[in-house]
Amino acid sequence: MNILKEATIETIKKLPDTCTFDDIMYEISFVAQVYEGLDDANSGRLISTEDLLQKVKSWGR
Repeated sequence: MNILKEATIETIKKLPDTCTFDDIMYEISFVAQVYEGLDDANSGRLISTEDLLQKVKSWGR
């Protein structure tokens, strides 16, 4: 089983029995985004903090 699938299953198991479908989807999305970010970092697809701050500043224009 791949690591993303295993992490997703473990995340769902930790949710309370009263969780909603939206709660489950939120958690699955979060886990996927974390693993995508780790994959990007491991592949060298990074930007500096300064570049990120410049991008964020440009959104406000």
